[in-house]
Amino acid sequence: MTERPLAGLNIVVTRPREQAAPLAQRITQAGGQAILFPLLEISPVADSQFLRSLVARLPEFNLAIFISPNAVRYGMAAIHAAGAIPPKLKIATVGQGSAKALRDLGVDKIIAPQERFDSEALLALPELQQVAGWRVVIFRGDGGRELLGDTLKARGASVEYAACYQRAKPQQDSAMLLAADPDAITVTSSEALAYLWEMLDSAAKERLAAVPLFVPHARIAEAAYKLGWRVVVPTAGGDDGLLAGLIAWAKDRKPT
Repeated sequence: MTERPLAGLNIVVTRPREQAAPLAQRITQAGGQAILFPLLEISPVADSQFLRSLVARLPEFNLAIFISPNAVRYGMAAIHAAGAIPPKLKIATVGQGSAKALRDLGVDKIIAPQERFDSEALLALPELQQVAGWRVVIFRGDGGRELLGDTLKARGASVEYAACYQRAKPQQDSAMLLAADPDAITVTSSEALAYLWEMLDSAAKERLAAVPLFVPHARIAEAAYKLGWRVVVPTAGGDDGLLAGLIAWAKDRKPT
């Protein structure tokens, strides 16, 4: 990349450490300084017995939904350990990051929204309207929103959840974040945003609330405003959306 639109800017990447490298690399290629400050740790579930027993019953299901790239990573690992995806099982996911992760693992027929990337957008697709009598398994982390499962149940499907990974809060020092003098912060989940806010004292909150916060979903933006963030920049989904939002903001802020 010859153009360096992010030159001189310190940009915080808060994705889990194992997922932060692609975005950090692209920020660096655009001239920015990527500051890794992971707000969530992702690991396999402590007890995988239930997951293994559910995967063994996968041929009984009509549809498997993967909530996130982490669900793809850990859910598909469990499936491959048991054999392969049943040929008649339909596969769906919420976002394009998850769809890419599935394609990288050899899954080519994927039900996924093409514009908004959330449960609501997936539920609006024609393929998920007539699901009465279907058996659906949702691969996800430990806990999460119930909208997807509840809506499919209301449409007549039976739904089971396969928790295949767990989230934890890493030990972070907010003083290190403040010392990095960030010009922008990227946050990709409401849970991570809440953890960031919890670790700040009142003076740090006042300082960071003025730093532009880049988020890929309106739900995270709403949560940020409620917490007290003053500058929130919604972007398109995934690393592409975050990077495009950062570059557009950087160009707009430079004096003409």
